[in-house]
Amino acid sequence: MEIYGQWILPRLLEWTMSGEPFAQYRRQVLAAVSGDVLEIGFGTGLNLAYYPTSVTSLTVIEPNPGMAAIAAPRLAQTSLPVNSLPLHGEHLKLADNTFDWVVSTWTLCSIAGIDQALQEIYRVLKPGGKFTFIEHGLSDDPRVQPWQRRLTPLQKRIADGCHLDRAISAIVQTHFSSLTWKEFHADGVPKIGGYFYQGVAIKTA
Repeated sequence: MEIYGQWILPRLLEWTMSGEPFAQYRRQVLAAVSGDVLEIGFGTGLNLAYYPTSVTSLTVIEPNPGMAAIAAPRLAQTSLPVNSLPLHGEHLKLADNTFDWVVSTWTLCSIAGIDQALQEIYRVLKPGGKFTFIEHGLSDDPRVQPWQRRLTPLQKRIADGCHLDRAISAIVQTHFSSLTWKEFHADGVPKIGGYFYQGVAIKTA
């Protein structure tokens, strides 16, 4: 699994996540981001091209060295000041009240301790700071939900812990009292993994 996780999976994700419609969603999620920013689950660095000039510093975490290797050329070319750290979302060795924004794109599905990770995200945000995310998860279609639950054990094995059946908005709401979001079926993505949650949560000032 180490060879698969560090060599094959990063290249599969780079291939599947690099085109449309994912690019349009990245633009939407990142459009308003500014100041000091933390990205959880940096992956192969596909978000880098979409960060606005209003970002003054970017800290990214990615524990998989295979992902980091593919991201390295993008990091070398960006004009953004980026600090890359090999951390897990559940254990952010970062100071309290540090970031204006935290970003997560298709990462909450695969963090084993998602509640702990959200607690960490809340902790490192400044008062009034914002957590912006897009994620796939449990569909609103009762015909799709049973298949998501059946296939999640296999999905977790082949996609580094990815869950198909997490109700993302409900999970985020347990940690952020202020949350706006939308749910929709993404165009061009199979229904089993194409029900998306996109939102912004705010840390209480």
